[in-house]
Amino acid sequence: MAPLFIGKYGKIEQTKNHHFTKGCKMKITQEEVTHVANLSKLRFSEDETAAFATTLSKIVDMVELLSEVDTTGVAPTTTMADRKTVLRPDVAEEGTDRDRLFKNVPEKDNYYIKVPAILDDGGDA
Repeated sequence: MAPLFIGKYGKIEQTKNHHFTKGCKMKITQEEVTHVANLSKLRFSEDETAAFATTLSKIVDMVELLSEVDTTGVAPTTTMADRKTVLRPDVAEEGTDRDRLFKNVPEKDNYYIKVPAILDDGGDA
């Protein structure tokens, strides 16, 4: 059979065990879909539940195909980006003088900035 996908890291072959239009190898039941929907506080009609079960079963089958990809000679990767890092180096720098920072603060008390109260004093919170 012809490959389903040929990429830079290998190919996925459609075998007689994988028929995506006729049936699924890994069956996700409507009961499982309903259970997960209930846990997620979601409600679906019977038709939607059946459609989700079929679609999710096909997705799981497609993911299982990845284990059949020939990755001989392919180095393990942890990211798809070609760059090693996109972050700048973390370099310690001298901080700004505290007195200079507080120069433009309208109200302060012992190096705390005073702001108008936004909460009631009478609550237990």
